[in-house]
Amino acid sequence: MLGSGVLSVWERSSTARVVPSARPRKLAKVPFAELADGRLQGVVSSGSDIGRVYVSSVAAGTYAFSCSTNNNRPCGGARGSFCNHIRALIGEAVLQYGVERVARYLKVELPEQDADAHRVTGAMTSTRPAQGDSSAAAQVFSRFLRHLSYLELAPTTLPLPEMQWFPTTRAVA
Repeated sequence: MLGSGVLSVWERSSTARVVPSARPRKLAKVPFAELADGRLQGVVSSGSDIGRVYVSSVAAGTYAFSCSTNNNRPCGGARGSFCNHIRALIGEAVLQYGVERVARYLKVELPEQDADAHRVTGAMTSTRPAQGDSSAAAQVFSRFLRHLSYLELAPTTLPLPEMQWFPTTRAVA
């Protein structure tokens, strides 16, 4: 038995912790941003076509970047450096998670003072990162669509049918 406040590996990996946003943000430009799978990844709206979104990501440590449409067409602006979609994703991640957490997750060395999204982006681009593959784009976009489906549900305290495989807390054997 573990002491209070200490979680086992299973408990740490099997729960989804919801971290409140560092600051409120508008979801129109970047509706989905997450720090997951060793990357900052998310969905960014197109600036020119309301029906198009881009799936963008930056790998932790190497800063290898990827940006493509939800139909796997490459972003025209992400040729050799971060495009505007990736820059917007970094900015929104800083709003959502805070600059310290984003920098720590992506392994960006920043000066102690005046750290912001521009400095995080500048520190990463100064290393001249390589363009990564976009193989995770489908998975990221699928997770985004799953989040959207939950927004369409009516508010309720009843369990969701797709989550019924979780055991009840008061099960009688």
